[in-house]
Amino acid sequence: MSAGAREPHFVQSFERGLAVIRAFDADHPELTLSEVARTCGLTRAAARRFLLTLSDLGYVRTDGRLFRLSPRVLELGYAYLSSFSLPDIAEPHLEQLVAEVRESSSLCVLDGDDIVYVARVPTSRIMTASITVGTRFPAHVTSVGRVMLAHLPDEEIDARLARAELRALTARTIVTTGLLRAELRRVRRHGYAIVDQELEEGLRSVAAPVRDRDGDVVAAVNIPVHASRNSVESVRRDLLPPLLAAVARIEADLRVVARRR
Repeated sequence: MSAGAREPHFVQSFERGLAVIRAFDADHPELTLSEVARTCGLTRAAARRFLLTLSDLGYVRTDGRLFRLSPRVLELGYAYLSSFSLPDIAEPHLEQLVAEVRESSSLCVLDGDDIVYVARVPTSRIMTASITVGTRFPAHVTSVGRVMLAHLPDEEIDARLARAELRALTARTIVTTGLLRAELRRVRRHGYAIVDQELEEGLRSVAAPVRDRDGDVVAAVNIPVHASRNSVESVRRDLLPPLLAAVARIEADLRVVARRR
């Protein structure tokens, strides 16, 4: 929108102040008054007023010649992040993960004995059932469910297994509490879960837990793949590392949000 087409409510001085902040970046962490004026299309006098105002507010530091942003400018981003829910925080990281591995990815939470999809970035459909936000599956037959169940207290795991309906969804589904308990112990020990065609024939899935600031598991992220194109070993070798990296980025953002609340 050109300056002549601005709405009546538009505050041009505020726009210019933000432009001064955006003038600083990784390639230009320090700028002189003349450089700020030139970058923002301001007169030296106007640039000086904006820089000194930002300095008075604590957003800019100067040695008298060079100006640079102060750590306080991060508060502007914290305010944005603190308004986000877990799916909001996770979604850009899921998008980055999907772009990297070229497979779908989802964020799920535990609700009773089910997992619920709360964020999803699809590529191609690989399951018979249509997966959307709000879709539910029994936790014990999914990779996301197992990583969340595995990190519950032992007594809660026992209670859940005692009431779970362990029916075979495929020929590979674990249907005995002893084997499932052993699998959950393995998942807890390794920090991730791979479920091999237990929910649906032809579907393999790997998942890792998402922890909050206190270290509690609050969700899980998965990558489901075609079993015909991805062996268990290739899932572990090729998909697990980028999955863990994406989870680490989500957890880092969650810690930022927690500090601002």
